[in-house]
Amino acid sequence: MSLTSGGLGGALPEEVRDGAVRRLQEAYAAGALTYEEMDRRLGRALEAGTPAELEAVVAGLPVEAPASTGVIVAAGGRITRRGAWRVPRFLKVGSAFGRVRLDLSRAVFDGPEVEIALELGTGGARIVVPRDAVVELDGLTTGWKDLRYRPRQPSRPGGPVVRVTGAVGFGRLRIRHAWFRWRQR
Repeated sequence: MSLTSGGLGGALPEEVRDGAVRRLQEAYAAGALTYEEMDRRLGRALEAGTPAELEAVVAGLPVEAPASTGVIVAAGGRITRRGAWRVPRFLKVGSAFGRVRLDLSRAVFDGPEVEIALELGTGGARIVVPRDAVVELDGLTTGWKDLRYRPRQPSRPGGPVVRVTGAVGFGRLRIRHAWFRWRQR
């Protein structure tokens, strides 16, 4: 989306300026800008008075990827995803009474990190992550049964980060790493 679109005229709303500053910081974090270039452009962004001036500040930066989200919900029954399926950066999975099976070993990730927010009632869940994935479980609560997960030692660098959050009621959550790595073609 262009910074000059949306009928902004000559006024420059703060959210537009904040978006440009965020893009500059993300480009620096990704290695697309040196510190000096980021600092110079940040100064220009803070002094910009029109959308056209701000557009010139972010010219040449990588295109901002839209945040991808997905929802899989079932009142009862089984939720199963396996094979080569697309995993958004944020995936909400909800089930009141059924079992959940998510196999991410051959999945295509929208980004280097994915958050899976579980809202499970009485069914259990099993998640298979890629062999080189890093699993984070900080935002997860389990009710009736404990979590079954054994981290891979050591995990190879460069794998996706899979963050599991949410709540599991009366079922058990099992997370394991795939036994092998699928080759990308």
